[in-house]
Amino acid sequence: MTIQRARVDDWATDFDHTDPEWVADPYPIWQDLRARCPVAHSDRYGGTWLPVRHEDVSAVAYDTEHFTSRSVVVSEVRPGPDDLPAPIGVAPPITSDPPFHGLARRLLLPAFSPKRIQEYEPFTRALCTELLDATAGRTEVDAAIDYAQHIPLRVIVRMLGFPQEDADLFRRFIRMVLEDVDQSAEERQAQVEEGELDAYMDARIAEHMAEPQDDLTTFLLEAELDGQKLDPDHVRGTMVLLMIAGIDTTWSAIGASLWHLAQNPADRRRLAAEPDLMTTAVEEFLRAYAPVTMARLVAKDVDFNGRHMKEGDWLLLPFPAANRDPDFFPDADEVRLDRQENRHAAFGLGIHRCIGSNLARMELRVALEEWMKRYPDFELSEPERVTWSAGQVRGPRCVPVRIPGGS
Repeated sequence: MTIQRARVDDWATDFDHTDPEWVADPYPIWQDLRARCPVAHSDRYGGTWLPVRHEDVSAVAYDTEHFTSRSVVVSEVRPGPDDLPAPIGVAPPITSDPPFHGLARRLLLPAFSPKRIQEYEPFTRALCTELLDATAGRTEVDAAIDYAQHIPLRVIVRMLGFPQEDADLFRRFIRMVLEDVDQSAEERQAQVEEGELDAYMDARIAEHMAEPQDDLTTFLLEAELDGQKLDPDHVRGTMVLLMIAGIDTTWSAIGASLWHLAQNPADRRRLAAEPDLMTTAVEEFLRAYAPVTMARLVAKDVDFNGRHMKEGDWLLLPFPAANRDPDFFPDADEVRLDRQENRHAAFGLGIHRCIGSNLARMELRVALEEWMKRYPDFELSEPERVTWSAGQVRGPRCVPVRIPGGS
């Protein structure tokens, strides 16, 4: 059953990243905490820490001795040292610690090189055109539901070599892993034990073993570490990572960018008139609306910034908060499409920086280019209907926009 949680009264001592106030607008919360309590604590989820300054988020991300990536999603299920397959973790390399992490990451680099990702751009552009064609003649479009949420979903399905008709099934898997964190520990454990996600992946692996293809699944099945084929748990876990981390994150970034343009006519008109701004605009949207908050477990007792953290405590790693730190970014809360110096943390910091950043950038750029070519003039039609996802990936789930005159 879903746990009914009390509303937060003091974010410094009792925060909850699933609280409706956080879900709707976390930026004022982070701003307040930076001023009075840069490392907050909550007893929820069995004990959780929250740094909000860029320097503290960065310090944790680079400290693999005191903070382990064994589990990266905060929930009521707190895995112990022996609960996850070592050294792989459930979704390598993001759940792997050094030294295994480096091996698992290097293995994937060729599959996500700029040259390899460029091969998927024609499919992505054709997909965006297809989705926009389906909205032709309409004066009301949901930029999230009708557009953003389909793009990375179908691109990842294609990369993995899975049936395109399975794309909608992925939506349920994503919600189960990333958003249903307010379930009881028993309910979360029951989902794991049911094994639906693992069973699906195992079926696709069997198909690819019987009939190899030119796709990412076959790439993983043929890959080797130290002369040995990958452990089946490694292959399955990496496929799960690509499905979970490569879909919700990117559709959230696309949706948030369109949400911004829908209510900021000056930025929208400028981007339409100056398409060469797209490169810096993409980076600025990633900074300002970074979707991903990761998590760590405290690996061993440590004093951090005056706070005593105990082994087994959760720690949220809010890269979006780091991106809004005024001590690191001038005019941090202002979206500037031509921002030149932009060392944002949207793709993370440290050894776990997102290996799929080339893919995400390509999808976001192409999605915005095609939308702006088709609909250079649009506006948010019903701001009260905009909803945002709960959990550690934040993005709009509903973005109703008005297209003057249709198309």
